[in-house]
Amino acid sequence: QVQLVESGGGLVQAGDSLRLSCAASGRTFSTYAMGWFRQAPGKERDFVATISRSNGVTHYADSVKGRFTISRDNAKNTVYLQMNNLKPEDTAVYYCAASNLLGFPRAVPDFRSWGQGTQVTVSS
Repeated sequence: QVQLVESGGGLVQAGDSLRLSCAASGRTFSTYAMGWFRQAPGKERDFVATISRSNGVTHYADSVKGRFTISRDNAKNTVYLQMNNLKPEDTAVYYCAASNLLGFPRAVPDFRSWGQGTQVTVSS
């Protein structure tokens, strides 16, 4: 399994931007599809975005489409989530995750490795 460490969370105002990073250990990062999920208090962990392991094709939840961008740098073993025009409803703990599955995994059980999470709080 790959070890994942997120960073970049914080407290921002509505309309601001943040970039989350997720650093992965090991030499097999490029063989994993990577995803970002988020979990608000009292709610389930929800899919945010995923990026394929090879050609970098991306998919997004409807709630973040057009505002968030997932990207990866395989040379740096890092996946990013650029979040623009943040809204209070984006407040959550954000997790990155790695999947061995082909294609565009989006469900929590599809991902075997998880980071510890980073808090994003958006004030109105």
